[in-house]
Amino acid sequence: MKIVVNGEQRETEEPLTVAQLLETLQLRSEQVAVEINLKILDRGDFLNWNLHDGDKVEILSFIGGGSPT
Repeated sequence: MKIVVNGEQRETEEPLTVAQLLETLQLRSEQVAVEINLKILDRGDFLNWNLHDGDKVEILSFIGGGSPT
């Protein structure tokens, strides 16, 4: 199936969950927010949310840092 991840088209095997996609991309689910077709997913849905042909996936990574006050 073909999906778009952060603006880049990717071919993947079906079925594929959001959790499996994150694992493939070597991303930790605790450190990202995921949007599928303009819907923000709850982290608890990553294991059960199946991706489908044509889905548009946006993954935002959180990076800590800054200076202490």
